[in-house]
Amino acid sequence: MSNNTEEDSFTKPLGERTFVAAGGTSELPAGSCKTIASPSGQEIALCNVNGEFFAVQNFCPHQGAPLAEGNLCDYVIECGLHGWQFDVRTGECLTVPEKIETYAVLVEEGVVRIVV
Repeated sequence: MSNNTEEDSFTKPLGERTFVAAGGTSELPAGSCKTIASPSGQEIALCNVNGEFFAVQNFCPHQGAPLAEGNLCDYVIECGLHGWQFDVRTGECLTVPEKIETYAVLVEEGVVRIVV
């Protein structure tokens, strides 16, 4: 099963993809987010929307606030600092014409992995 199948993550040759372990599905309740660090040091916000997992960059492009600490309501994550809202499926900002990076998420046998 896969969620958030960002095409760029899957069009890379298998050897160029990095899979970041993000824990078990039971470790992140529906309606919540957590911060995951990639091997390169970038922070990713992993969100559980009613059992579907989505991953986006963890900083708001406005002033860099961590999105994983914001509010998640359905597919929208809101920055806790100034209220910018982003769709976790696409990265599109619903507040201003900005976009954040999204990452493919794989869920297999209860284990969540992010493709970076």
